[in-house]
Amino acid sequence: MHTVELVLVVVLLGALTGIVARYLRAIPLPLIQIALGATLSWPRQGLHIAFDPELFLALFIPPLLFADGWRIPKREFFALQGPILRLAFGLVFFTVLGLGTLIHWMLPEIPLAVAFALAAVVSPTDAVAVSAITRNLGMPARTMHVLQGESLLNDASGLVALKFAVAAVLTGTFSWAAAVREFLWIALGGLALGALLGWGFATAREAVTRRVGDVAATQMVLLLVLLPFAAYLLSESIGVSGILAAVAAGFATNFADLRRSAFIAERIQTEGVWTMMESAFNGAVFLLLGLQLPSIVGSTLEAAGESWWLPVVQALAISVGLLGLRWFWLALGVRRSLWRAHERGRMAEHPSPLLTLAATLAGIRGAVTLAGALSIPLLMADGSPFPGRDALVFLATGTILCTLVIGSIGLPMVLRRLPPPDESSLAREDREARLAACRAAIAFLAQPPQQARDDAPTWRTQFQEAAGRLTQDYRKRIDMLEAPDAAQTPEAQAESPEAVRERRRRYLVEMELRLQALRVEREALYAERHAQRINDEALRALVAELDLSEVALRKRLAVARRALGLPVGEGD
Repeated sequence: MHTVELVLVVVLLGALTGIVARYLRAIPLPLIQIALGATLSWPRQGLHIAFDPELFLALFIPPLLFADGWRIPKREFFALQGPILRLAFGLVFFTVLGLGTLIHWMLPEIPLAVAFALAAVVSPTDAVAVSAITRNLGMPARTMHVLQGESLLNDASGLVALKFAVAAVLTGTFSWAAAVREFLWIALGGLALGALLGWGFATAREAVTRRVGDVAATQMVLLLVLLPFAAYLLSESIGVSGILAAVAAGFATNFADLRRSAFIAERIQTEGVWTMMESAFNGAVFLLLGLQLPSIVGSTLEAAGESWWLPVVQALAISVGLLGLRWFWLALGVRRSLWRAHERGRMAEHPSPLLTLAATLAGIRGAVTLAGALSIPLLMADGSPFPGRDALVFLATGTILCTLVIGSIGLPMVLRRLPPPDESSLAREDREARLAACRAAIAFLAQPPQQARDDAPTWRTQFQEAAGRLTQDYRKRIDMLEAPDAAQTPEAQAESPEAVRERRRRYLVEMELRLQALRVEREALYAERHAQRINDEALRALVAELDLSEVALRKRLAVARRALGLPVGEGD
């Protein structure tokens, strides 16, 4: 099968598994995709794709990490930088030393440097897998931010540790001073170059759009899609971390986006493009991982013969040891910084044994681990085989599967036992921001008109009537968002909670009626097109207006339903 056909098949299967996952909600999407990939490649005549680690890292990882760096809340990231850095760097090196020693004790035939290489391979969590597994499971928001920040940064520290472990195997020497210097150059250089590229792109985009406005939105979105690839490839070409460069470019671009509130078309297109790319690339990553499993697992088990169970037990033991070390580091090395963050109000949930266990089970490994294992050279400098490479690749693959299965089964069980929060900080901030926006609009409408018209008295009356109608709508939205005891007028304060609830229900009915009217409008437009009274261009323009109105109305309707304690649809 040609390369183009393979790419199309992988993308197709990724989309189909996403649909299947809607019906199999109990099984996480990554496990479905891995199982499908393994099923397709298990027969000898099945689908086989050569896994090139360098191509995989350059093609799939940069856009996914860029998107994660672009989306992660920056305020929470910097507020929780202490525990994030301890996990991203401290836990990686603690895992390399502790797990490497354990592996060498379990498998004395494997040299110590190779054991450290295996520990380095499995030390970083996978950002894609963590997000995919923990989505919609009810993980506390700030804990999720810590896990996301960890997985964004620890790929680089894990791959750097792998690089030095492999170099120690090949040369037989190791220097701590050289390792520290190299790590600082790779990590800080990647972060600096990525931030510089993101800032440069933002500056150039600002200069262009200041002159042409939103007309160049499509071209700017295309350049934004290419930015993570440019950051990764340029960084790798000069010997710094391309992974951290992609993350830093996403950070810098997001900061620049905070100054671009007026560019609506670009913002809508960017969100749609990245949502589609993340879905396609996430599916491709896990499908490719599944496609590699049969050949890796099959060859190892065949070579083991009657002792096929031994490498399976070793992979399970390494996975348990890996999670045990993670729990130990979370309980002792990070718990204090989490408590400080909680006491300062930066983390709503207080550290507890259950929360520590949930964060431990969320230490899922993914395709980056497999890419790192397969990137280990086949031969030594003298032409002899790299010691223990086949066992290393199998054990890394087994660790990926074990952590995925353990996390998929254990996380829902643990998260269900966590106490439910009263009102999450994100929900409260969302409500307060909507209130601030409505009050700002009312304050604007209360100002006297600044425009002058020939028919000034008549126009002023029309302006006041229009402002009154809009103000009334904003007051209805404020009434829906505020608590009953937070009403501002004495008349509203004198109302009973039942009367307030009844008034809110009337506004909810009004919004539902508006939503139905928008859908009737859309159907009428399509009927006009079917009757050949308008063309496709007019249809697209008119329907786009209604679509934007419906999206905004559905968001407001979801807020109103939550205020009344009513169920909210999945698409709202």
